[in-house]
Amino acid sequence: MLRRRRAPLLLAAAAGAALATTSATSPSADGLGVASTFHGVARSSRAIYTIGFVVVDYKYSLRGLVPGSADYRGKLSEVHLRSAKKLLRLCEANRGFYVKAGQFVSSLRQVPKEYISTLSCLQDQATPCKYQDIKIVIEQNLGRDLHGIFLEFDEHPIAAASIAQVHRGRLNNNQEVAVKVQYPGLERRMKLDIMTMSLLSKYVSLIFPDYRFEKILLEFERTMSMELDFTQEAKNSERTTSCFRKNDVVKVPHVFWELTTKEVLTMEFCTGHKVDDLDFLRKADISPTKVAKALIELFGEMIFIHGFVHGDPHPGNILVSPRGQGRFSLVLLDHGIYKELDPKFRLDYCKLWKALISLDVQKILELGEQFGVGKYAKYFPLIFTGRTIDSKSALGTQISGEEKTRIKQDLNSLGMDDISSFMESLPPDFLVILRTDGLLRSILGNLGAPRHVRLLAYAKCAIYGHEEQSRLESELARLLVQFNDYKHKAKDKLSWMLQKISREVLGWYKALM
Repeated sequence: MLRRRRAPLLLAAAAGAALATTSATSPSADGLGVASTFHGVARSSRAIYTIGFVVVDYKYSLRGLVPGSADYRGKLSEVHLRSAKKLLRLCEANRGFYVKAGQFVSSLRQVPKEYISTLSCLQDQATPCKYQDIKIVIEQNLGRDLHGIFLEFDEHPIAAASIAQVHRGRLNNNQEVAVKVQYPGLERRMKLDIMTMSLLSKYVSLIFPDYRFEKILLEFERTMSMELDFTQEAKNSERTTSCFRKNDVVKVPHVFWELTTKEVLTMEFCTGHKVDDLDFLRKADISPTKVAKALIELFGEMIFIHGFVHGDPHPGNILVSPRGQGRFSLVLLDHGIYKELDPKFRLDYCKLWKALISLDVQKILELGEQFGVGKYAKYFPLIFTGRTIDSKSALGTQISGEEKTRIKQDLNSLGMDDISSFMESLPPDFLVILRTDGLLRSILGNLGAPRHVRLLAYAKCAIYGHEEQSRLESELARLLVQFNDYKHKAKDKLSWMLQKISREVLGWYKALM
């Protein structure tokens, strides 16, 4: 019982550890050589102090309070907020991938609301690198003087993210481009960060033994490593363009390969506003609900049909570009983080959503076994559709007060070990889906879209993805039958030809004799 009552405390501590450990792949961009080492040690010291403070604060601020009491809940909220602000200051001071880690934590639906609200401001905040440092990176990577490459190049970045900043430029042929430049020195600081954050994660797990989020942290590290290679981002961009070549709503900037390397990405400059900029949408006479529908259909197609998913769909990476008379394009940016879903997982996920829509309990539990989550499969309907597995409420509608009470009692009975076991048992593909879906639901909420918009879009894409797979399998089976039939016919014909040749040779031989 004590373990269960400590669940909120443990979960918040785990959030802090996740933030620290996932920052392991997160070097920032100040200086090189000795200066780089100095800044690395300084960042590590800040991280150690911050996580130590969080652990001690939780451990002693709640000491003597009865878990579940009003005093306990009030004090717990205070500690959540205090610790979240500490982590925010850590991210702002260390920058780089620490910001990415903060974004990651703020997108996890499992962490307390104090963390989400405090760290969500990191979505758009990053301090730009000095122009001279950026100029050196460009010239070293492209092997030419910057002014020989660009007719114009704006020294002031139009965007600054956690690992790179973007400058507007014009090529010698007058083509407008966006040049994404990686901050210098990122990879130099990775080893020290990894060592430090791994140590912190182990320390926190000793204090809170129920903390087990290794898979989440490993997935974060993998995706951040991918994001450091801009040539991979360019390939992802082109593959996405191919996937949506028949969709006139989706726009992906063209890549200029001759001006692209691992640290510099040059692409077509596209205009637009953040997807959830309601003031802009009203002025442009564009329906927020239509934008939400187009967005969720785009990602539904990615997940259920193509199995190639953009892993960082926050508002700054999705622009709305007006086309007049209420029409628009969705400009998809930042293709550094993608996940190619395992084909079997994609098909099973399609089946899961078909079962969720029809509330086929037996199928949901059966798929839960295939996903490896066992008894926790009963929470799939709640996670994805907002209703319980035995719900009587219609899809997309508010659940009854009785159901809300039952859900609250059920969730309160869960301990941190339950949450950890569930997250650890999920396939890596599922973790990506959960995070992506969480970010999309946040955007849809900002756009004021009804709940059924997402549910219907996912249902449509899941059914199509499953049926398309079945159609392909049937077509493949038909082709195999045709091939085998052709093979047998070819074998018979070859046998007949060999017999004919043998007879002719025998006749020729007898004639010679």
